[in-house]
Amino acid sequence: TMPELPELEVVVEVLRRRVVGQAITAVEVSKADGPLVVRDLTHGDFGQSLTGMTFNAVARRGKFLVLPLSHRPAGTPPHEALFLVVNPKLTGRLQLASPADKRMPHTVLIFSLSGGGQLRYVDQKRMGQVYLTREPGTVPDFGGMGTEPLEISFDDFRARLKPFRGELKGVLTRGHCVAGIGNAYADEILWAAGLYPYRKRTALKPEEVRRLYDAMQLILREATSKVRTEMGEAIHLKPREFLAVHMKGGQPCPRCGTSISLIGANQRITNFCRTCQPGSLFRGGA
Repeated sequence: TMPELPELEVVVEVLRRRVVGQAITAVEVSKADGPLVVRDLTHGDFGQSLTGMTFNAVARRGKFLVLPLSHRPAGTPPHEALFLVVNPKLTGRLQLASPADKRMPHTVLIFSLSGGGQLRYVDQKRMGQVYLTREPGTVPDFGGMGTEPLEISFDDFRARLKPFRGELKGVLTRGHCVAGIGNAYADEILWAAGLYPYRKRTALKPEEVRRLYDAMQLILREATSKVRTEMGEAIHLKPREFLAVHMKGGQPCPRCGTSISLIGANQRITNFCRTCQPGSLFRGGA
């Protein structure tokens, strides 16, 4: 399942400690997986362009990771900046490794670092993308993202919700209203707020909008803290055992004991409690 805001926040923290300030000494691109994943928007030589560049920072925007790099040979002024923009999608992961560590299946990219370690990009289903660009805004889907959910005030959240008329889970996950929430944490937020996932946004009462906002803040902050503890430096892992309802279909609801419902298949599974989150598909969740 897709890494979302809590996992990516912790990945950023670890990479800031472990990678920022290091130069790329070599780049290896998988012949089998690279063409599906690596997108060079500078139309140059991907490996050649990056070799010798230094990671200057790491940031997250929505479900993207942004790593600015610059090339500063000794005694010369800085050359132009480039950006690695990682959109991990369903199964993309960054991994910190040593050169001796066994490669995971579908290790797409290996950046050898001046400190002696490696930063690897692994993608089991090869659905994610790693872009090299001079401007992150040129990356597909990057420019249309909504506000960061942990940076938005309640008044701004209420205003941003108004143009959306669809089902609550879809409004939370599509990234146009707020950025960084996917399938798993939308389920958790809606459960915490006591709101039916298929309820139409237009049916929300003012106090329910407040509950949704408060639950979003609480769940994302608590989850980031839990992920930080459980993931440690192993940024390729995605700890989610602590989730209340997502992927817990058939188990008792932690709040009321009702069996957790499951609707959907594959990566589009929605989990919720019919007692705590009452609603009907046939009535638009009203």
